[in-house]
Amino acid sequence: MSTVEIGGILFDKDGTLIDYEATWLPLNREAALFAAAGDLELALRLLEVGGADPHTGAVRADSLLAAGATPEIAAAWIAAGSPYGVDLLVPEMDRIFRGATTAVIRPTVADPAGLFRRLRGRGLKLGVASSDGEAAIRATLALFDLLDLVDFIAGYDSGHGHKPNPGMVYGFCDATGLPPGAVLMVGDNRHDMAMGRAAGAGLCVGVLSGTGTVQTLAGLADLCLPDIGGLEDLLSGRQSV
Repeated sequence: MSTVEIGGILFDKDGTLIDYEATWLPLNREAALFAAAGDLELALRLLEVGGADPHTGAVRADSLLAAGATPEIAAAWIAAGSPYGVDLLVPEMDRIFRGATTAVIRPTVADPAGLFRRLRGRGLKLGVASSDGEAAIRATLALFDLLDLVDFIAGYDSGHGHKPNPGMVYGFCDATGLPPGAVLMVGDNRHDMAMGRAAGAGLCVGVLSGTGTVQTLAGLADLCLPDIGGLEDLLSGRQSV
């Protein structure tokens, strides 16, 4: 479709707005060690189950740790030997995931607030849809002065369902009055692209700033950009679809 028909952009968070490795590798290790009740050998096994290399921490594209919601990760870790029940593990994991600090979190572009202001200056509605919890999303957006620049925020616990189901896109549309075909979905994993496709988003753009690659995003992304900084060229017609 022509980008002139785009009325809003729905962003994934981790790997799209923020640097995945700098932020999540230490948090994944902390969460796995907690889920293992301090048993290092079990924690390494849980990281593997989640899709992380137990030694380097590198996370595979589209794995549980790359794209799953906290309850999905917790259920897999319980099945793999965590001694805790889901009612305890999920809130504790969310607590750990909310514990990221400004020293840990780095954006994928130098000035995300400036980018968002320019996008809003084009008349675009902006939203964030993540597999993280909503409280953690809001805290992260606040760190980069983005909270007042978005029209919609959805996490796994916001009542719109989980990726790759289309509910978060529909929620964005309900909040902004846009039809799905006027939405540009941006993310670094196949879950993001599949959500956009399922909802009928007008354009699905993969970014290579997270765990996804051109190869893993192939077939679902209309195109791939190095990072969200390329959106302005795309919307201006300087980058073809």
